Amino acid sequence: MDPFGLFCTGALLACGLYWFVCLLGPAEQKGKRAVDLSGGSISAEKVQDNYKQYWSFFRQPKEIETAEKVPDFVDTFYNLVTDIYEWGWGQSFHFSPSIRGKSHRDATRLHEEMAVDLIEVKPGDRVLDVGCGVGGPMRAIAAHSRANVVGITINEYQVNRARLHNKKAGLDSLCEVVCGNFLEMPFKDNTFDGAYSIEATCHAPKLEEVYAEVFRVLKPGSLYVSYEWVTTDKYRGDNPEHVEVIQGIERGDALPGLRNYKDIAEVAKKVGFEVVKEKDLAKPPALPWWTRLKMGRIAYWRNHILVTVLAAIGIAPKGTVDVHDMLFKTADYLTRGGDSGIFSPMHMILLRKPQVPPTQS
Repeated sequence: MDPFGLFCTGALLACGLYWFVCLLGPAEQKGKRAVDLSGGSISAEKVQDNYKQYWSFFRQPKEIETAEKVPDFVDTFYNLVTDIYEWGWGQSFHFSPSIRGKSHRDATRLHEEMAVDLIEVKPGDRVLDVGCGVGGPMRAIAAHSRANVVGITINEYQVNRARLHNKKAGLDSLCEVVCGNFLEMPFKDNTFDGAYSIEATCHAPKLEEVYAEVFRVLKPGSLYVSYEWVTTDKYRGDNPEHVEVIQGIERGDALPGLRNYKDIAEVAKKVGFEVVKEKDLAKPPALPWWTRLKMGRIAYWRNHILVTVLAAIGIAPKGTVDVHDMLFKTADYLTRGGDSGIFSPMHMILLRKPQVPPTQS
């Protein structure tokens, strides 16, 4: 090839890479660029090894039943996926029902604001975000309610990302982030005026343990709302396709095991909560939450090509391609779960801590 041809080819590749990275950018145009993808708190040379360790967890089913193993497992997962989530999805690591005439970002914000409206907090109240991630919901809720929101996440990298975003948004005076395990929270009894969790407690090996901790730190009379990942009344354990879909969701989202929707209220009552309201927000007339996953297939392939190129030239860590591929396959399982109606990521339960603790029999 002559020099002019080489120049043109190089210029075309450079323009293409610039278009991928700088013009298309992340799905929500916030937070991360493709060239900044990392393994969170995991050093670049260890990302691939940690990815293999993550998958080994599912080859040892008894490990899933060992509660003390799960926090490290979840921490590893979020080190691997946080940058990819933020780059390709946005700063709110959850789903929301589609709303006609509204963007995905607006639908997400409304879904988050509903959570804080349900727990009836006032400006200046202290509210707990149980499993805050990089703080997308925290910032929407603080801006909407003017409450002081304290988020807890087990992942130190997410703590740093959340603090950075809080400062950039000018909400660091209302938003505080703590690194810790929501099964053993570093807060005193009767501390918070309200609490919420948005698709986070699904990572707990036993829901009873996290609900008991939330109960402990809430002031008497306060409300707690949780959006739970569940199998629905349409799920059949003797249907091989149903089992495949649910296990695919569990493997791709660091879940010790999905719970049936019937179990949520029983667990809440067991730890002392009063059930105020329970509703699957994914059911009609709500529009499908999984359409965003279907519409993102072209973006996935665009992003996958870019991740592959960045990993090949040493900008993205080795193993990033495997993680991105895992998340795409998981998106297919989530879509199938939504289409079939056997899975919901937004089974809402609103709970109240009684003014007077129940008497012990």
